[in-house]
Amino acid sequence: MSEKKIQPFHLAFPVSDLEQTLHFYRDILGCETGRSSDKWIDFNFWGHQVVAHLSPEEAGKSSTNEVDGHEVPAKHFGLILEWDEWEELAERLESENVDFVIEPYVRFKGKPGEQATMFFLDPSGNALEFKAFRNKEQIFAK
Repeated sequence: MSEKKIQPFHLAFPVSDLEQTLHFYRDILGCETGRSSDKWIDFNFWGHQVVAHLSPEEAGKSSTNEVDGHEVPAKHFGLILEWDEWEELAERLESENVDFVIEPYVRFKGKPGEQATMFFLDPSGNALEFKAFRNKEQIFAK
């Protein structure tokens, strides 16, 4: 397969409270804001456009699947960061007393695809996963 240029993605998701969402994504995660209204807010999510839409009846709904002994939210989004960025984010989230669905840990230690991962919820109950790989060339390793 030829190498493709990585393009920014766009993701829209439901939230129950725009002020709490603004605080979480801007002040805790460090995302800049873009356009907004009284019904939605655009965030610069590490170069990607994510949009929080006010929809309390839809926010935070997800089932889980068992993965490595953890109940992983089936519906989640996030990023793959550099290892040091991932560690810094984990420390920042801990200092902000963010509750983790899955505490920061390393999967597949010493094996292909070794990765650090953590899961947490935004104020509306939407699950986010942030990862880092020891070797990014092994992101899709089997």
